[in-house]
Amino acid sequence: MKYLINQPEWALLCARLPAAVKRDPHVGESGEYMIRSLYFDDYWNTAYEEKDAGVLTRHKYRIRVYNCKDDRILLERKNKYGPYIWKQSAPMTREQVEAVLDGDYSVLIRSDAQLLREFYYECTSRVMRPRVMVDYDREPYVLDAGEVRITFDKHVRAGMGEWKLFDPGLPTVETLRGDQMIMEVKFTEFLPRLVRSLLPPRSSELTAASKYVLCCDAAARQFPINRVEGIQWRH
Repeated sequence: MKYLINQPEWALLCARLPAAVKRDPHVGESGEYMIRSLYFDDYWNTAYEEKDAGVLTRHKYRIRVYNCKDDRILLERKNKYGPYIWKQSAPMTREQVEAVLDGDYSVLIRSDAQLLREFYYECTSRVMRPRVMVDYDREPYVLDAGEVRITFDKHVRAGMGEWKLFDPGLPTVETLRGDQMIMEVKFTEFLPRLVRSLLPPRSSELTAASKYVLCCDAAARQFPINRVEGIQWRH
């Protein structure tokens, strides 16, 4: 479940949530960490168009790093079927990422990870290329029962210019109003009633907007013309 909330709503939720959940113990003292995802799309912008149209079954690929570091790099495929979402992931090395960004996809087919090999076929058969860079700061909470994870994604912004995954100084543009953020509630088995009672009303739930679409639209406003240079273009 996904919600668009503002600062006062976030403050109220943070006051109520400790009764049911706890801060993610893997996060440092700040309680937040930065996520940067480089999303890929094909020549026809299928992932964007299917998301915008609300197609029942779809998927998209992204390379994700944390705090602009290269100690943990993941290729992820986010799959959606109706209201259900699941992710598949595989680790990548910085050398593999840089090769892909240079247009050398052979490093993927040589990988032992099946997901990387499947990504190779998508890149070569569907002309899958980098589409948009998405940055945000995440504040996570967890509950073991039902494997519940609640996150607040703040300062959602689109990266501008080159695909510099590991550059903390990459220029970005904000995609939401200053006091807005995206709240996500993820669970694999069930959502305990206590947690559900603390959440915003279901009428507040987002059904179409996503960080990917928000950042694609923000990038398009900055680069309104198509550009084909090696492996990059803007829609």
